[in-house]
Amino acid sequence: MKKLLLIALILSCFTSYAQSEAYQKQKAEKIAKGSVFTKIINRELPATIVYEDDEIIAFVPLRPQAPVHYLIVPKKEIHTINDAVEEDALVLGKLFLVAKKLAKENGIAETGYRLAMNINEDAGQSVFHLHMHFLGGEKLAPMLPRKEKE
Repeated sequence: MKKLLLIALILSCFTSYAQSEAYQKQKAEKIAKGSVFTKIINRELPATIVYEDDEIIAFVPLRPQAPVHYLIVPKKEIHTINDAVEEDALVLGKLFLVAKKLAKENGIAETGYRLAMNINEDAGQSVFHLHMHFLGGEKLAPMLPRKEKE
């Protein structure tokens, strides 16, 4: 009986943190359809490109959230960081080096900037092609609302 209770408890922990069915369906449909970022990389959609090399592209998003807001994207379509493999290590590291370069070019390397990735449902990922948000150009609000200490 204790073993059954333990198994049920373990299973409930895993299922309570799963993606919702609606999100899983939407994610699968978007992945099958192809990434909007891949369409930008292939010049099928327009974008204001601020950096590009053989492995990385950076551009202004449709709805900037800060005076300086770029999306830094590997050209290889990696759906989430959970899908990255050992061979992706160099390109993932290069995302940060491109951010450093863009910070310097935009005069915000010393004043500060934020780098963020949204991974899956709870973080609000809606484009399933790994990308890093580069935000700066003003004092940024806290990433999450601060909770009062009890």
